[in-house]
Amino acid sequence: MKPIAYYITAHGYGHGTRSCDVLHALHRIAPTQSVIVTTDLPRDFLESRLKDCTNITFRSGGFDVGLVQQDSVRADLFQTLEKLEELNEKWDQLISQERLFLQHENVGLVVADIPAIPLAAAQRSGIPNIAIGNFSWDWIYADYAQTDLHWEYFVEKFRTVYEQTDLLLRLPFAPPMEQFPKRKDIPLLAAAGQPRRKDIANISNSNMSKTWILLSFTSLDLESHALENIRSLNNDYEFFCVQPLEFPGSCIHALDRHNVPFADVIASCDIVISKPGFGLVSECIVNSKPLIYSDRGDFAEYPYLVEGIEKYLQNTHIPSADLYTGDFVQSLEKIKSAPTPDGFIRRTGAEMIAEELLGALRM
Repeated sequence: MKPIAYYITAHGYGHGTRSCDVLHALHRIAPTQSVIVTTDLPRDFLESRLKDCTNITFRSGGFDVGLVQQDSVRADLFQTLEKLEELNEKWDQLISQERLFLQHENVGLVVADIPAIPLAAAQRSGIPNIAIGNFSWDWIYADYAQTDLHWEYFVEKFRTVYEQTDLLLRLPFAPPMEQFPKRKDIPLLAAAGQPRRKDIANISNSNMSKTWILLSFTSLDLESHALENIRSLNNDYEFFCVQPLEFPGSCIHALDRHNVPFADVIASCDIVISKPGFGLVSECIVNSKPLIYSDRGDFAEYPYLVEGIEKYLQNTHIPSADLYTGDFVQSLEKIKSAPTPDGFIRRTGAEMIAEELLGALRM
């Protein structure tokens, strides 16, 4: 069959995590199906999750802005608008570039999580196109347009493309997304990790008998006083993060995902502290890990994720002030007595998406 061109936004690792789950399912079902993955996510992140998928080739490319982040929790809306203006100047050029690429590679299906430009290139080329996501950028930007009219142009720009997309595979924790004319709901897609507590203890020289806490952020600006507050908890807790996040000279062990895959890190820890993100929430659910979740600023996806957290995870909230000062004591006490919800969500989303993509390719 013709190749699949699979585009992944670099806005966050969650988009990459769930895309890797889909790509793994594709490889299991159709190991010879060629897939060209285009993204600006770090290559080592992708290769650490897809090392056994010999049917995949990688290509660098970015086709959206998402939100410019100050760190994993705080967005910079002014810089985001500046980057959107720059993207808008190249919009038609990038569509033309991708049309040539799709034609040269004889691509049979375009999949996007969830940049608009590749979908537009497919639409103008008459190639079947499928979006995957639990939100779309027009919806995110529409929230800001209520108080700043500069966003309205970009809301319409993205929405016009999404309205012409052949199919949306709508993930859990999502708004209605009615701008997509055809939608299909998909169960959770995330794979449970393998507990590797002994391996991690040997790598990090950490104590297996303590309670292990994972600080799951891509970036987090903790000052020296915050790190000292965390160190004061070291008698009872071991703290971990995953590179590129690291805090040299602190008590927080920075793990290399090449040595221990992220899913295995989560499976090995007792409690996760993070912002609500689709990938992180999904991995906590499939690994049955309690979550201490932070604020996320003005982001429309947040209440949908919190609803999922409260329905499926033992959880408690940590205020941003406590997060940035390393004042974890109250939250760590609260999570111990937090109830475990009895909600259940199906976990066959990756396989269902893979079958949908292969079906669209055969049509």
